Amino acid sequence: MEKLTFSFKNTKPVQHPVHVGVVASGDLEVIFKPTTSKETTLHIVTGSDGFKEVWQNVLTRFFERYPLLADIEINDFGATPGVVNLRLTQAMEALNNEE
Repeated sequence: MEKLTFSFKNTKPVQHPVHVGVVASGDLEVIFKPTTSKETTLHIVTGSDGFKEVWQNVLTRFFERYPLLADIEINDFGATPGVVNLRLTQAMEALNNEE
């Protein structure tokens, strides 16, 4: 198991918490929470060690498109980069649907 932390300088604050996905084989859960910080912080717990650079690349691409400002928790159980992007996008869409 590996614990990773990333931060991004984003500009669009989330207004309420959102939870999508489940911790299951090949999947992950994503939790967005409002923050008073000036940057997005991600705390990731993953069962797949050695993929920090892959996580960095996926997250950078996502936040370049969607500069959401939040505290984010991700609990991963071997999700592929495509599934990670899918869950992040689902969380972003859930934020938009509940506004």
